[in-house]
Amino acid sequence: MSQALRNSPEISVETRNRVKLAAQQAGYRPNRAGVRLRTGKSNVITLVLNPQDGSSSEFTNQDNNSGFFANIVYGISEALAGTGYHLVVTPYSLSDPMAPIRYIVETNSADGVIISRTQPNDPRVRYMIENNMPFATHGRTQMGIEHAYFDFDNAAYAYEAVKLLSERGRKRLALFCPPPMLTYYLHTVQGFERGLAETGATGYSIASVSSDSGLEGLRAAGFELAHRRDAPDGIICTSSSMVMPLIIGMRDGNREIGRDFDLVAKPLSALIALTQPKVIGIDEDFRMAGGELGRMVMARIAGTEPFVLQMLDQPKILRGNK
Repeated sequence: MSQALRNSPEISVETRNRVKLAAQQAGYRPNRAGVRLRTGKSNVITLVLNPQDGSSSEFTNQDNNSGFFANIVYGISEALAGTGYHLVVTPYSLSDPMAPIRYIVETNSADGVIISRTQPNDPRVRYMIENNMPFATHGRTQMGIEHAYFDFDNAAYAYEAVKLLSERGRKRLALFCPPPMLTYYLHTVQGFERGLAETGATGYSIASVSSDSGLEGLRAAGFELAHRRDAPDGIICTSSSMVMPLIIGMRDGNREIGRDFDLVAKPLSALIALTQPKVIGIDEDFRMAGGELGRMVMARIAGTEPFVLQMLDQPKILRGNK
């Protein structure tokens, strides 16, 4: 039976097909420990995520336009379906992002790895390359090293957000940045500054709070912003988790969305779209991102060169009332 399932040339095609059909009908699954002993492979792809990665949207939202954690897992799982690979999600602490990577490499517990929250000079990327571990990243680096990645074009997002706000007559803009240690912080600020230069708007970046700051910190930031002498009439958020606490903080400072300021955010959950229809939404398809990352890491395992496994997705305007 095992020879037939492994497509041994010593077994006729007809016999192999009969054995595979019988195994499928019986619900047979190969023992992964046995496969690993025989082939040296685990048939596992590991997605390494910090639990806070879900803060960029809502864990519970199943809308395809939001829900980072759920949708990226769904997308990877769909890409792996029928391939023999299994997805394992490995959590880690922001205080030591290298710990799970070292464990996976040292124990040979996965054939490929997917990571997020990339940094310009990311030690995880360097370590996996040095140890010949196939991987793909959600986000880019600036290390001069070719590697497989899927990323949303955050420079283009910030640039388009400035243009959208300028078209609505908003001229004093505030950008709520991603965590400063991440690569997409640099991309976002670059796009924001380009948009200001082209539209003639004025603006400033706020990096003292981010999607990692928590709801109360963001609400307080909104309240403080409302009382600034140069309070903005346009706000750009780099995470949907920022939207509600910032709007509440601005409202507590007697500034209302649609009247005193407009706000652009990505991506929007169905809840925010329902309760805050004046928010301008730009889409990020995390399910698609997961699918691409799953296919990329399998291609790397198969030996495909990383420079052909790089995708930069452009922003898509979703919703927002004129």
